[in-house]
Amino acid sequence: MRNRPIVALVYDFDGTLSPGNMQEFGFIQAIGKKPQEFWQESDEIAVGQDASNILSYMKLMFDEARKAGIKLRREDFKKFGASVELFDGVREWFRIVNGYGKERGVKVEHYINSSGLAEMIEGTPIAKEFKRIFACSFLYNEAGEAEWPGVAVDYTAKTQFLFKINKGILSIRDNKLVNESQAEDNKRIPFPHMIYFGDGETDVPCMKIVKMFGGHSIAVYNPKIPRKKEVARTLLRQQRVNFITPSNYTKESRTFRLVCSIIDKIRIDWELARLARFK
Repeated sequence: MRNRPIVALVYDFDGTLSPGNMQEFGFIQAIGKKPQEFWQESDEIAVGQDASNILSYMKLMFDEARKAGIKLRREDFKKFGASVELFDGVREWFRIVNGYGKERGVKVEHYINSSGLAEMIEGTPIAKEFKRIFACSFLYNEAGEAEWPGVAVDYTAKTQFLFKINKGILSIRDNKLVNESQAEDNKRIPFPHMIYFGDGETDVPCMKIVKMFGGHSIAVYNPKIPRKKEVARTLLRQQRVNFITPSNYTKESRTFRLVCSIIDKIRIDWELARLARFK
């Protein structure tokens, strides 16, 4: 057994750490459209072709950027990412949670599990806080310009990434190690040591899996949008999540108190398991 437990905080991004879809903070405006118009066109592609919603929005981004004369290079995505708005307290969140974990003898790691774009998340001021960003991304040609989707993350892919975190696999490409049988004691981060944060439908399978395997799922909602709280309450009522909390990440927030309590529980359970091994 390790000399201290590792706790993984796994986050969706849009609607969880940020109040909107990341494309709405600069990119959609740059191609001369309004957010509602862009997402409606994306949905029409998906419905008309009976296609993935994720691949549809990625294709629309690619096509509209080309029409507008915008080159989609990694650095361009990162520039758009730098404009993404974050909920209150998010910038300081990682420092205070890591500090609390250290005080309790727990190592805290942070992961993104998102259907948004990894390249844009990499441009946000919090990108360096994550051990791994599991999200959609493009393939790039020799000129460094996006030319094809490389990774499309829908709700089923999100569940796969949970098992990769569980086994300590950071490669998106890997589909062998993640499926190999492994003793529970050898798994780097057991599910009971996971805390999952999400806000929408694409998070439901992950929330359910983490909760079912003994971890803690938290439905985050924007208190400024009443229907978001209703969605969170429904998830709680349906027993798909353990807790709900407003999207506030300050040191005084319910979110911080909640996570601190979960960390305390994980530490106590880990210590009891270690004591139980004594013969």
